[in-house]
Amino acid sequence: MATFRAVVTTGIYCRPGCAARPLAENVRTFELAATAEAAGYRACLRCRPYRVAGPVSTDSPELICRAVRLILDGVLDGGTEGTLGARLAVSPRHLRRLFNDHLGVTPDQLARSRRAHFARRLLDDSDLAVADVAFASGFGSLRQFNREMRQVFLASPSELRMRRRRADRLAADGGLAMRLPFQPPFDWDGILGYLADRAVPGVESVDGRGYRRTISLDGDAGMLEVHPGDQGNLVLRAHLPYWEGLIHVVERASRMVGIDVDNGPAVAALSADPVIGPLVSARPGLRVPGAWGEFEVAVHTVIAQHCGLPMARSRMGALVRRFGQPVPGLTHGLTHLFPSAEVLAGADITELGLPYRTAVAVRALAEHVAAGDVVLDSGAITAELVSCLSAIEGIGADAAEQIALRLGQRDAFPHSAPYVRRALRELGVLEPVLVAEGWRPWRAVAVAHLTAYGAAAGAR
Repeated sequence: MATFRAVVTTGIYCRPGCAARPLAENVRTFELAATAEAAGYRACLRCRPYRVAGPVSTDSPELICRAVRLILDGVLDGGTEGTLGARLAVSPRHLRRLFNDHLGVTPDQLARSRRAHFARRLLDDSDLAVADVAFASGFGSLRQFNREMRQVFLASPSELRMRRRRADRLAADGGLAMRLPFQPPFDWDGILGYLADRAVPGVESVDGRGYRRTISLDGDAGMLEVHPGDQGNLVLRAHLPYWEGLIHVVERASRMVGIDVDNGPAVAALSADPVIGPLVSARPGLRVPGAWGEFEVAVHTVIAQHCGLPMARSRMGALVRRFGQPVPGLTHGLTHLFPSAEVLAGADITELGLPYRTAVAVRALAEHVAAGDVVLDSGAITAELVSCLSAIEGIGADAAEQIALRLGQRDAFPHSAPYVRRALRELGVLEPVLVAEGWRPWRAVAVAHLTAYGAAAGAR
């Protein structure tokens, strides 16, 4: 994980690799930029630490990871730490204590730091008006925005915009371009290949080294593009109906391509394992792909239970063409939004020609999600999520684990998935569940490597 260095004598904190060379006795280290800011330090003007990725380490306890994911989803934009605690079934006081013990910062301080850093990047990268930057970053008012930016960066938003460097501004041929920073190594081609194999026709498209998809924001259609950028960054180009809440669109896009968490602790732990270690060491930049649409991924997983990925893609395409909302005027084969759970809950899915058991399972899943009986979000407990999904007729335990993995559950382990099963067989693993006990709590990362290895073995 990146370690930020703060200098006691200057009151400034820097990102790793900064050219500043303070005396060692004057240096304090922090795992999060938010922690350094809470301790009274301000960002270095030379290395600009707000421009690098600063995910919370996956080495944190599961409750902390769930809380952070909910914060990034915007729970604290309009709520309080009490709201967050209620989602996690803990008291706000206990939650603050856990955050202070493990991260050195409160939930509210982390949320405010993330908003301020995102706003600063928008001021650098884009030509959005200052007011648009404020609401795109999740601030409730211009007054709150100005106060927070002065507190973190000691300057007003207008002054910060004037300080940006010539190379910062991203020119976009339509849409809004912004950088998605990640901590190297990062295997973009590996993530892209995974997404390409599972791309939903009409909703997703992979062309060359770029990924595109349609998205729905409160019923309004938008489109995202992700491409490789300069060193340490991807470039996201967003075509949206409005900019309010853009920070959460960016967070979801980061989660989708697996750059929302620090992969370092998992790689360090798994590299020493005699079975999975060689795979992890060979491709340390491989990440666990996330999901833009949780329900979309769940439906795909249910359909793919009893057929190969090509057939699953074909069936997902038929589902989208029949029940998805058309989006005219797009290119690269993008034509529809993926249908919501409410739409599929009231649809006759059997008319698509799906196997009867699969159609029943998709309909049941949609009904449970639409009714709120199953909540597909990143704040769920893995065992509870898997149990709820497995209780739905037609969804096996392994499919439930696969859905949990794509929703960001770091210890999910769908060991019977075709590519995973093939990889385990080639590696001579006869009792995968027993062997994988040594991979906890990083089994999802292990599955990402097994999936890549199994796919390559299948191609051979």
